Amino acid sequence: MSTTAENPAFPHRVAVLMGGISGEHEVSLKSGGGLVVALEELGAEVLSVLVTREGEWVAGEVYGLLDVLALLRDYDVVIPAFHGVGGEDGTMQGLLETAGIRYVGAGVGASAIAMDKWWAKTVVADAGIRIAPALRVDPTDVPAAIADPDALLARLAERGISLPVFVKPNRGGSSIGGTRVTEAAQLPAALALATEGGDAVLIETEIVGREIDLGLLEHADGTLEVAPALEIDADPNQPFFDYAAKYTSGGTHFTVPAHLSDEVAADLADQARRVFRVLGGRGLARIDFFLDEQGPIFNEINTLPGLTAQSQYPQMWAATGRSYPEVVRVLVERALADN
Repeated sequence: MSTTAENPAFPHRVAVLMGGISGEHEVSLKSGGGLVVALEELGAEVLSVLVTREGEWVAGEVYGLLDVLALLRDYDVVIPAFHGVGGEDGTMQGLLETAGIRYVGAGVGASAIAMDKWWAKTVVADAGIRIAPALRVDPTDVPAAIADPDALLARLAERGISLPVFVKPNRGGSSIGGTRVTEAAQLPAALALATEGGDAVLIETEIVGREIDLGLLEHADGTLEVAPALEIDADPNQPFFDYAAKYTSGGTHFTVPAHLSDEVAADLADQARRVFRVLGGRGLARIDFFLDEQGPIFNEINTLPGLTAQSQYPQMWAATGRSYPEVVRVLVERALADN
C-alpha cells in the first residue's frame, strides 16, 4: 500500500518493512504502523511492506524477493521496523546492503553483535563498562543442564552467580522466553522455554537496583543526542518487566525524566554514548542499564527499539518536547547522509 502526501518540506519516498519471522511479529506491526503514520504526517510518500511469519513479502500483492528488492530501490530509504531474529540481527541489513538500498539503523555487524546478548556484554565489558555476571549455555549443553540442575548451579557458582537468576534466550527480545528463577527446581522448565528457538541460553544474576533506559538519536552530521533517562516502575505484582508489561497498558509506569542527580544522569549518558560507539551503533538505539549503589550496570542495547505507543523510546523524546514525527525525520535524514 502506497500513500502520497503533498508536503514539500519532506519530499522523500520511504518504505517501511514490518512483521517478520520472529516471535516479535506483532510488536513489529505496531512499530511499523506508528512509523507509517509519522511519515505521512511529515509528508513523505510511504510504502508499507509486510513480511509474513512464513517469510513472504506483501505490498498490496505478494512479491518474490528479487521483485521486492527492485521495488525498494525506487525509494530513498527503507526503515526495517523489525524486532528480533531475522530482522534486527543483521540478516535484513545484509540483504538491503547487498541490494544497495539505504536503510535506517545499525549496520550488519553492529546489529548482529547487539542481538547476541553474550557478545554484546563481552564487547562492552572489554571497553571497561560494568556488566552483570552471566553464563552462556550452548544449545548442545542445554539437555544436560536440564537433567542435572545441581551441576548447572555449580557452574554458576564458579562465576559468582547465585539464585535468583534470569534465564533467557541469548538472542531475542521483548522478554519472550525469559523466566525469573528463584529455586533450582525451576531451572529445567526455564531452560526448556529459553531454548525453544534452538539458540543458546543466557543465565544472569539478578541485580537489585533501578531499571534505567536511555534513548540515543544520531543526526545527519554524526552528532549523538541522548534523551532524558527513563525509569521503569514495574508492577510489584509482576516477577519482572515481561512481554505483557511492555506492550499492554496499565501494568507499568515510566518516569521520564528519571529522578537522578546531575552527576548520575551525566554518567549514564556518557556510558550510553560509549556503548553506542563501541558496538558500532548508527541512527538510533535504546540502551538499558541497572543502577545500584556502585553505579550503572549495562544490561542490553536495542538497535531497533520498540516504537509502539507504549514504548520507552518515543516517550523519552516526548519529554524533550520532540514529537514522534520529528524523531523519524532525524532518522531518515541520518540514513540519507550515508553515501
